[in-house]
Amino acid sequence: MNQKELARRWGISHRTLERWRYCDQGPAFLKLGGRVLYRLADIEAFEQTQLQRALKIVEAVERIGHAPRRLTADPTRAARVC
Repeated sequence: MNQKELARRWGISHRTLERWRYCDQGPAFLKLGGRVLYRLADIEAFEQTQLQRALKIVEAVERIGHAPRRLTADPTRAARVC
């Protein structure tokens, strides 16, 4: 799957995938002849890790008995690349 197809699958910008690759985040990828490709097994493995992270957060919130506070936007975050 190429980055535009994966971006469509997840409903994100293909530029987000480019940034993730630059920052060593996101699913494993292949670079063949200048083309960036993602294997379905790597995509599904990454999705599973994200699901597990989300489930752990939900469990932690349930243990403490209330929803976490809503955080305001961090103005310095926009300046960070990774």
